[in-house]
Order: sequence, then structure tokens, then C-alpha cells
Amino acid sequence: MSRAFVNDDASDARGDEAPEIKIPVPPGSRNYLTAEGAAALSAELSKLETEGRPGLAAELEKAAARGASEDELSALRRAIARLGRRIEYLSRMAALAEVVEPPAGGYERVAFGATATVRHEPSAGGAAFGGHERRYRIVGIDEADPERGLIGWPSPIARALMGKRVGETAIARLPEAEERLIILSIE
Repeated sequence: MSRAFVNDDASDARGDEAPEIKIPVPPGSRNYLTAEGAAALSAELSKLETEGRPGLAAELEKAAARGASEDELSALRRAIARLGRRIEYLSRMAALAEVVEPPAGGYERVAFGATATVRHEPSAGGAAFGGHERRYRIVGIDEADPERGLIGWPSPIARALMGKRVGETAIARLPEAEERLIILSIE
């Protein structure tokens, strides 16, 4: 192939660019957070901006001054770039943030921020928690930690539980099977 048909500048530029930062908030939605989640997001962003970035920049400057190897300098530059991407991600999530306060009178229905105790009904397809009780708190996307029962509001289980009252059954459509969840309590 003739070199006339190859754009060397374009391929070099693509190699230097990081992929676009993916924001996990559905299009048109806000980044709903509990008060705790908003505080954690703000604290992490502040720490990275005031301590993390300046610390890595100083480390790079010291390494360059002492004549560090190109590999070491390159590793520090990559660390600064990763930190910059994290700061950009957190800044974009903070710009979309909306803190959802719990209702003054408590929860009558499962809603964002509520903790629901449910019983997983055994179902065809081998439900992982069939017959067991489990507590789920519906939280923001970045607050989710399923191992601790914190589920993000866009998750199938959270969507199935939303709006349900004690005694009602929610059906969560998961990739591997349907889960039937009976709401035992809401706090």
C-alpha cells in the first residue's frame, strides 16, 4: 500500500488519547446520592485535588531532578494521568449530583435511600438466595456495594423493589433468572 493512504499523524494522536470517560448515570438522569454518598464523593474529590495531584506532581519533579530513569518518570506521568481521569470522573458525577433526603415521616414504600428487608422466594433457575432473608439499601451508583447490601438505584433488584409496600412481592428480572422478593419491612 502506498504511504499516501496512511495518516501517520492520526494514528499517533489516537495512541496518546485515553478512552472517553464513561458516566454510569442513565442519559437524562441525575446522579442521585444519599447524604453519606455525597459527602464521600466530595471528600474524595477534594483530597485528590488538594493532596493527590500536588503530591504526585512534586514526586515527578523530584524524580526528574535526581535523574530518574525514563521508565520511572513514565510511570509517574501515567499515575498523574490516572489520577486526573479520576478527578474528571468525580467532577462530572458531582456536577450531576442530587442528594435525596429521606422523607420526614419515614418510608411507606421502597424508595431511594430506603432499606428493605426481603425474603427471596425459591424460583426455577436456582436463585442464589432462595428462601433467605436479605436487607437491601437503595443508594447511588457509586455508593453500591452489593456484598454489604447496598444496591445502586438502576440495578434490576432496586428497580423491582421501588414503589412496593410491606407484604407486596417484587419480581426482579436478572440475566440468569427471575427473583421473587417479598417485602418484609422498610426503614
